[in-house]
Order: sequence, then structure tokens, then C-alpha cells
Amino acid sequence: MSKTADNCLEIAAKVQSHEKTARQIADEALAKAQRLQEKWRPFIRITPELAWQQAERVDRQVASGRQLPLAGVPFAVKDLINMKDVPTTCGSKVFRDHVAGADATVVQKLIASGAVPLGKLNMHECAFGFTGENPTFGDCRNPWDANRIAGGSSSGSAVAVALGICPVTLGSDTGGSVRLPAALCGLTGLKPTYGRVSRHGVVPLAWSMDHVGPLTRTAEDAALVLEQMAGHDPADGSSSRQRVPQYQDDLEKPLRGLRIGLPQTWFFEALDPEVSQAVEVGIDRLVSLGCERIDVILPHLAEVLGAHRAIIFSEASSYHQPFLAERADRYGDDIRPLLQGGLLLPAVDYLKGQRVRRVVGKAWANVFASIDCLLTPTTPIVATRFGQRTAALPGGERQLVRAYLDFSLPFNLTGHPALSIPCGFSKEGLPIGVHLVGGPFEEGTILRIAHQYQRQTDWHQRTAPANHLTTTELPNT
Repeated sequence: MSKTADNCLEIAAKVQSHEKTARQIADEALAKAQRLQEKWRPFIRITPELAWQQAERVDRQVASGRQLPLAGVPFAVKDLINMKDVPTTCGSKVFRDHVAGADATVVQKLIASGAVPLGKLNMHECAFGFTGENPTFGDCRNPWDANRIAGGSSSGSAVAVALGICPVTLGSDTGGSVRLPAALCGLTGLKPTYGRVSRHGVVPLAWSMDHVGPLTRTAEDAALVLEQMAGHDPADGSSSRQRVPQYQDDLEKPLRGLRIGLPQTWFFEALDPEVSQAVEVGIDRLVSLGCERIDVILPHLAEVLGAHRAIIFSEASSYHQPFLAERADRYGDDIRPLLQGGLLLPAVDYLKGQRVRRVVGKAWANVFASIDCLLTPTTPIVATRFGQRTAALPGGERQLVRAYLDFSLPFNLTGHPALSIPCGFSKEGLPIGVHLVGGPFEEGTILRIAHQYQRQTDWHQRTAPANHLTTTELPNT
């Protein structure tokens, strides 16, 4: 197994110790991005000038004795997160000429921490899809198998990290769009608690369920990046005033006595056997570290699906209504009917969805009072091939949209923090993810569990075949 690329902590340490400059690291990352872009399509726009300006600023700050937590760390953002003077396309022809007037709050915070922006990442159009296929900017391909999807909608965010271009990217998650591509590409993907991270300067899909979170290789890096991103933002009325912990300080605390809840319905009933086996081995590993297994029932899961659907369609269509009136023909054929259909949903359905959300939140608070973390598979299957629309699972064929999202979207409705980490590989060499869900604002707990698990396993250290191919060896799809 080859060594993975340097993580955030290693890069920052090299820059702070003057072993390397931020400019050198930026040049290496930009060169790799340019070399891999045509085949794998992680980026919509690479921004070398911005990267050089920030890298040189970081080098000056470090030379003056400034300590920066992310000194010289290359990062990139999903192209619905604003970067000043750069188009925010949302992966769509509709917005390809929209140039942001200011950085999103999360971008401002990472830059202030010393991180270096490489550009804007590819995505499923308008974040309203789960495959990462994009007819305008090209399909994101999975670095473990170029014939398979990377997952979405934060597809480029996962591919850029899996290819070793940068150690951290930002994605958005409204139904699983950080955690799904993390699972399919063998990464760590974190959806923080709703309100933990500002969404100011982030184009919404469904504003009451949107979350911004990092994709990294390790839980340790996710903890470091979350510390820099999190916190109240007066520009985002939904952002929380809760204190931001020093997440890294708790990572090494033992797991003994932590209660891991295993849902007895919904999540384990129809899994690919290889996924089931990998997740069970992961559970056993956590038990060996001192965690206690507890069987739980999450009520109202069927109602959650209906409520999520009513809310996401209503809120997405509300945002896009003026653009649908002016330029509906510029939307892709897969998302146009979804957005137009949402305009026809009665207001009573949206209000019922919001009432269900309150009922579910209250009921699940009782469940989380008896556990420290909920554990499920992230998805019931591994990455599927382009063009595939169903999956064969125990009990019969299932639509991919349901197979991929039914395990993740409930926690967008409730706003719980959730994290996907690698827990194994299929016989075909495709990553498998396990899903950790914490109580509100308990990111520290799930990051701690993930970190301790990753200290005992090497799934997160394995690198995709795309990292070892020359340009002439890249497969055609």
C-alpha cells in the first residue's frame, strides 16, 4: 500500500517550520489538478492566481512569526460556495456567468487560517442529484473505477481529495451530498449540526436542511478544519451561538463506556452482503475499543422520507422560481422537471413536512438520550456504474435514488451531525462507508470515535488506482 499524500497537519507543520513554502505546495497542487482535470473532472474552475496570492501572503505571515493552523494547506470548494471575483455556477448553465462579489464566510475563515484556495469544484447541477453526472461541465469519475459514479452532489469535492490534489475540500449536504461521495470514494465526510457552520455566501438547495462540511482523508483533519469553519455568523440568521469546542483536544480520549446505538429497522434490512460484513466488522472493532452496543428503534422513518421530499422540493423550487421563469431551457433535463414539479406542491404539504420535522425531532431526542452515537451503513451498496438506475438488493431491485439517500437524508431533516468514514472494500476494490450520527452539537463525539477507529484500521489510508496511473494509462469510459 502506497503512502497517502500529506494531511493538513503535516502540510501546516512543514510550512511553519520552513521545510517548504506555501508557494511550493500550491504549485505542486495546481500542477496535479491541471494534469488530472481532463480525465476525472473534479474542477469547474482552477484559480492559480488566487492560489499564488494567498500562498505568498501565508509565506510572509509565517516569516513574520505568525502561527496559522492551516498554513499553506491547499483546499477547494464546491461551486455553490462563493469565492470573490470567481463565477459561482452551481454546476449549471443557468448561473455560469454569475460572479461572486465576496467570499462565503467559510472561505473567509479558511483563508484567515492560512489555507490556499485552488478553485471551484464540480457538482451535480444545482446540488439536486446524487451521481455527480454533469452534462455542462463533465461527469465526475470515481478514482477507484472511472466507469463508476463518484456520488453527489459534492462529487468534485470527493474526487479532488481522493486523487490527492488537496487534503481538504468543502461540500454541501442536504440529503447526504457530503457523506455519500465520501463513502463511495473512500474518504471522511462530515455534515455538522445544522447551524454549526455558516451558510452565508452558499447558494441554497433547501435552506432549512442545507449544511456545509469538509471532506478529508482523516477524522483528525476534519476536526482541525471544523474548528476553523464553525461559529456564529451574524450574516447567517440560522447559525448557532453555541461555543465551538477544540475538537482536536478530545480525539485521544478513550472510547470505553460510549454507547453505540444500532437501529433495528430501516438501515440493516437490505444491504449488499459485502457492505453488511464490512460494517459488522467495524462494529466489532469499536466494541473491542470499549464501546457498548445498544439496540434502538428510530420512530417515524417512513414519515421522514415524505417530509424531506415536501421540504426539499418546495424550498428548492422557491429559490429557482425566477430563473425557471426566465431560462428554464438552460437547466439540465434531469433537474428541470424536479424544480418545475416542486412549484405545484400545495403549501399544506410543506407545512405538514415541517410539522413532521418537529415530531421527529422530539421523538429522536428521547432515543439519543440513551446513546452517545448512532451507527448505520452510509449506503447499502458501493459505487455503481454510469447509467445504472437500480440496484439488486435483498428483497428485490431498488431505485438508486432511494438506495443511496434513504440512510443519510433523515439526519438532514433533524439536523444531527453525521460522519461517514471508510470501513472496508468490496471484492472489486470499491470503498465501503460506515455512518456515525451524534446528538445535536456533538461533532466532537463522532469525530473522536472515528479517529480512534482510524488509529486501529488503515482503510482511510488506502489510495485509489487513479493516483498511480500515468496519463496514457488512464481508462476510457
